[in-house]
Amino acid sequence: MQWLFYNEGIMTYAHSVSEAAEKIGVSPDTIRRWEKKGLIRAKRNEFNHRLFDLSEVHSVNQKISCSEHSGNFKVLKTNRRKKFTTIELFAGAGGTALGFENAGFEHVVLIENDKHAVATLQLNRPKWNVLCQDVREVDFSEYEADVIQAGFPCQSFSYAGKKMGFEDIRGTLFFEFARSIKQVRPKVIIGENVRGLLMHDDGKTLETILNVLRELGYRVVYRVLRSQYFDVPQKRERLIIMGVRDDLDYPFVFPKEKSYIVSLKDALKDCPPSDGQEYPKRKKKILELIPPGGYWRDLPLDLQKEYMGKSFYMGGGKTGMARRLSWDEPSLTLTCSPAQKQTERCHPDETRPLNVREYARIQTFPDKWEFAGSTAARYKQIGNAVPVNLGYHIGRCVAAMLSGEVDGKTMEVVELSSDQKQGVLF
Repeated sequence: MQWLFYNEGIMTYAHSVSEAAEKIGVSPDTIRRWEKKGLIRAKRNEFNHRLFDLSEVHSVNQKISCSEHSGNFKVLKTNRRKKFTTIELFAGAGGTALGFENAGFEHVVLIENDKHAVATLQLNRPKWNVLCQDVREVDFSEYEADVIQAGFPCQSFSYAGKKMGFEDIRGTLFFEFARSIKQVRPKVIIGENVRGLLMHDDGKTLETILNVLRELGYRVVYRVLRSQYFDVPQKRERLIIMGVRDDLDYPFVFPKEKSYIVSLKDALKDCPPSDGQEYPKRKKKILELIPPGGYWRDLPLDLQKEYMGKSFYMGGGKTGMARRLSWDEPSLTLTCSPAQKQTERCHPDETRPLNVREYARIQTFPDKWEFAGSTAARYKQIGNAVPVNLGYHIGRCVAAMLSGEVDGKTMEVVELSSDQKQGVLF
């Protein structure tokens, strides 16, 4: 039996695990394992049964099959330099900035107020114009650029009695992104955030963001990009908001997902040595019992209760706890610390957290990209970054929009209907 769902405004059909397994030619346990590992997402019907999008299951099966001996890991870079320019807010340690540079862009200015991240940017790119400054203090009217890009923090807005236009979002960091757009008037704008922004405050926050960008004179669309299908050895989803100035007839272009994934084995091959966190003696002894790809449920019952504490009796899958990564898959999403109990990132073979250089590899930073600050500060910078290769793919698409040179094999042009041009969410 098929079930009809609406996902981000798109109608899809979903099937039970047994139906999906039969149609694709894999076992139901394989589909359940893919779900547990974050490769696919289950939906729920009114009976709370798990249902799966058949096209997504087929896509994952194909990509895993194509990646058994892939050797696909590399930091992507174009040989063609563009004349396009970009301004970046909340630049962090440079994941998006390096990705855009690798796609051929030149940076007009990068703004970041974390001293360690600024030191990282200056250490690796001394010629970049990096401002160590609170974005609220920057006058953008002195700059010109083709693109403004910002991974702005998602903040809750107050809706009571307000229309939530440009003037009503003062005090939020998104306002600073909007203010920079108003002062510079770039051709294209890119906003980046976590997938959770889709449902933040029942979708009101995203609706406000889109409406403000439209008020500023931009046509806007958004899409969730899954990093594991864009040359990144990591299951990391990012919401990309893209805008084009109303007076320009540029198409919206997004990257097409690849037909392969990059495994952790490919990513960490010959990774240079590095410092990193260590486990306490008792925790290490318990985690030694976890197999690659396993987690706390692989422990004996008494150790499950010891390790989990009160969490053992709480609901939810808690699949990040006591989690050891697997060589043959992308990593789980990196956090600011690989040894957090809720989001464990244990090395596949050695019983230790991933080290700093392994973290950087998984985020597709080149080995020569150095990070400033303490070990904790470096983990934080890397964990907060947009993967460099994801930034590269987005940058290539933006360059294609500006130049009109769209590669139909690797890019997808998004057409807007008349309703969408008038403000209906994409």
